[in-house]
Amino acid sequence: MERLREIANRLGMSVEDLARLSIEEVLAAPDDRFEQAADYVLKKNEELYWPPLDRLRWGKAGTRMGSTVGLHNYTSTNQTGVASSGPENVHEQTGIPSLLILDGRALDRECLASALEDHDLGMAVVAMGSIGEWRMKKGSAPPLAAILFNLGGRKVSDHGIADEIRNISSEFKSVPVVILADTEDLVQILTALECGARGYIPTSVGIDVCVEAINLAAAGGIFVPASSVLSMRHLIDSGNCDTRPLTGMFTLRQAEVAQALRRGKANKIIAYELNLRESTVKVHIRNIMKKLKATNRTEVAYKVNDLFAEGTLAEE
Repeated sequence: MERLREIANRLGMSVEDLARLSIEEVLAAPDDRFEQAADYVLKKNEELYWPPLDRLRWGKAGTRMGSTVGLHNYTSTNQTGVASSGPENVHEQTGIPSLLILDGRALDRECLASALEDHDLGMAVVAMGSIGEWRMKKGSAPPLAAILFNLGGRKVSDHGIADEIRNISSEFKSVPVVILADTEDLVQILTALECGARGYIPTSVGIDVCVEAINLAAAGGIFVPASSVLSMRHLIDSGNCDTRPLTGMFTLRQAEVAQALRRGKANKIIAYELNLRESTVKVHIRNIMKKLKATNRTEVAYKVNDLFAEGTLAEE
């Protein structure tokens, strides 16, 4: 305080005026550290978010993509061939056949559309959140060459999914519907094909395989992953070998249940795998036990193993 009085006296003003003047100067003076931090952030944004030179584009007013306005123009107006869900962004090239991507997740469908367009899909790409959204905008949209229905982590067996696939396939009879999903389960793939899908692409494949699978479906073929074909062959081979020793004593369904008991499977699992009610499985087990004169499941498994051993010796 004494220091302030000395300075005020030397300048010929009151302490209050001196204090007020100092605060105003502090508020008006720019903070060098703030400006330095702001420059650093802008520079880093420029380095991170400017597209590579070979893909550099310009906004409508000649704005470079490094600025906020230019970046907005780049994502909203300069992506050729990819239509977002906005009504004004349905693809304008009505003469080019297009791929319709159906995915309720905006970011996923836009990224997928961009990736397919960048990998020479050979057709325009329209991304919509639902088939209902497509119906509202199809008047200004190009003709469809294929539909890619992205399930993501959902399964065909989930509630309502199979019916949706059937409805889309029946509505667009001349347009192949291809399913894209995370699972490679053979049951899910077969169910999708039964519902009318013309292909099933697991997300474990690369983008190039995805492009070829879509083009195959558009040309009239059906794509399924190689893993599912191998699984199907294994099931057919193992089914023929596994039930052969039992067919002389049991019906085909009893032979399948007996084989499952041999492997130690529970009734619920057997019912699920054979598409039976659990009560029906129990009836089959009782009949199997009678024919084998067994008193429990363990004895059934033991005697079925003996039948397999005898069958193998007879074949040899």
